[in-house]
Amino acid sequence: MQASVSYRYIARTAAPIALALLIPIINNLTNNFFLGKVGERELAVNGVAGIYYLILAMIGYGLANGVQIQFSRRAAQHDRTGITRLLCNGGMFTLFLALSLMIVSMWFAPLIFGFSLSSAEHVYLSVSFLFIRVWGLPFLMLTQLANAFYISTARSQYLLWGSFTATGLNILLDYGFILGHYGFPALGLNGAAIASVLSELGGCAVMWGLFYLRKLFVEFPIREHLSLDVRLIRRMIRVALPLVVQYFFSIAGWQVFFIFVEHLGERELAASQILRPTFGVLGTTTWAFATTCNMSVSNIIGQGKSDQVPRLILKIIVLSFSVAAVLSAVLMLNARGYLRLFTQDESLVALALPSLYVIVCASLMMSLASVLFNGVIGTGNTNVNLIIEIICVGCYLIYCYFVIQRAQMGLTWAWCSEFVYWTALLICGYSYLKSGRWKGKVI
Repeated sequence: MQASVSYRYIARTAAPIALALLIPIINNLTNNFFLGKVGERELAVNGVAGIYYLILAMIGYGLANGVQIQFSRRAAQHDRTGITRLLCNGGMFTLFLALSLMIVSMWFAPLIFGFSLSSAEHVYLSVSFLFIRVWGLPFLMLTQLANAFYISTARSQYLLWGSFTATGLNILLDYGFILGHYGFPALGLNGAAIASVLSELGGCAVMWGLFYLRKLFVEFPIREHLSLDVRLIRRMIRVALPLVVQYFFSIAGWQVFFIFVEHLGERELAASQILRPTFGVLGTTTWAFATTCNMSVSNIIGQGKSDQVPRLILKIIVLSFSVAAVLSAVLMLNARGYLRLFTQDESLVALALPSLYVIVCASLMMSLASVLFNGVIGTGNTNVNLIIEIICVGCYLIYCYFVIQRAQMGLTWAWCSEFVYWTALLICGYSYLKSGRWKGKVI
């Protein structure tokens, strides 16, 4: 369960993570594909309500990421008892957090959408969608915890099984519930919500089923550690809370972006919903390398080899940027064909095309910044991550307010905000790692 600094180890770890991340992206593309056949309104509303759900999902991801740092540190020390205790208490706290977020969302979301959206119909559709969608949150967050466990214990290939299950279910159920096939009623936007909830349930069942099918309960006897350990949960929260707040700020900033775009017009919002999954398509390998960096840095530090961290991060950056450059070139050459997957409206394609070029270029900056930033996360200094995120999101929102909301400069200039965010993140992440203040952190 010990990491190494070789290209082979990095590639072997990142490859299954990238495939597992690609599959949820396919889910999002599938939703957009079928909703695009229903209408621009549904496509646009899915963007706004989907970002709100993404905020909830990223809170869970922040918790799982915080636990993953601790999993990786224990794995480097061959502390299986410590990993098991983290897994049990992490599971109990994850369920509590998911149910709490569901309750808060059902009360709070109508107020947010009612206050921020300019169309009453958009408000109604967003709330209706979200009231169904949040039922998938406990399953999603438990899957995120299982992913963190498998990645940290050198079993990242297991992620593929849950992802394949969730994707297959989502495609089939989207076709049935959105458009009304297999005897189901055509439910449009709400059909997409139902399909997503059921696919998350299926993915969660597979991920935790693997724990028993592979008899991992022998190596990690969770039944012996089911009692609530308050001190351990407090330590877990202390490490994870800055990450939870960090991811909340990050995606909340994107929620504000889409609200501002909604003020530009429904067509701009629909075009942005087509563009949104592009970061997923281009960022899949970047996030896989970033996750590998997070886990590997924590593991290497746990082995007492802090001096190898800069070399490890540099190698991951080289791989991340190289793959991102190839994917960006492919998408640049097939830009119009890609956009036509989601709409046959040539005017909408023409509106989205310049912004697509901006996103493709920004993804190259993302391939560098994400790896560096996850290197900071892997050191365990999560309070520093939070400070960096607040600075970067602050710069991003200032740009969005003046360029989109006040100046109404148009969609292409709106998407240039991605350069502001990723450039700030790159500078802050590099500066902190270069300083060496992360050395000696105990978690």
